Amino acid sequence: MAATYLLNLFGHSPIRPLQEHMSKVHRCVEVLPLFLEAVLKNDWLIAEQYQQKIAELEREADVIKRDLRSHLPKSIFMPVSRTDVLELLTAQDGIANQTRDIAGLIFGRKMQLPLEIAPKITMIFQRAVDAALQAKKTIQELEEVFEAGFGGSEMQIIQEMIKQLDAIEADTDKIQTEARKALFGIEKNLPPVDVIFFYKLIEWGGELTDRAHRVGGRLLMLLAR
Repeated sequence: MAATYLLNLFGHSPIRPLQEHMSKVHRCVEVLPLFLEAVLKNDWLIAEQYQQKIAELEREADVIKRDLRSHLPKSIFMPVSRTDVLELLTAQDGIANQTRDIAGLIFGRKMQLPLEIAPKITMIFQRAVDAALQAKKTIQELEEVFEAGFGGSEMQIIQEMIKQLDAIEADTDKIQTEARKALFGIEKNLPPVDVIFFYKLIEWGGELTDRAHRVGGRLLMLLAR
């Protein structure tokens, strides 16, 4: 309880806003498979609603981000450095930004995904949701780690959670490889510009999981200092 007491005494804790921000980011990513489902059905009216929902959630996450940046204490009594908190926040923010950009790319170009790669894209997006959820769960453990004095079983719990993020990232890399192979097999039958953007979509989908994995890495660095 000592860390929490000091934070309450000398400044607002950054822990709850970080958790709130990551929860909003996760909600943003959760919409992506629903958006893709509408796209695959060629229902652009529903797809637009989901695309706008993603953009709305990303903006709401931005509001939390700006508020935390504005009110983050500079006090020496912070149990972690201000720089580390801001870098963790930036890592979380990158997930929502990437989700917005992916939905914007698909909707803006009214992309018609070939049947040969659509299932792989769906799997990549679902793994991104899994990674964002795992990152959120990890951030939710922060308060307990601070109260435990950066040690004990809570640190072990976070380390195990990050190992699961490692596994999700590795699985996503495998699916990306399969998706690129499938696209390579049919690319000569597709318009060259479409092929470029299909490869871009595969890349961005994998990067979404990478960004969630980066949150785990930033968190470990924050706790290790």
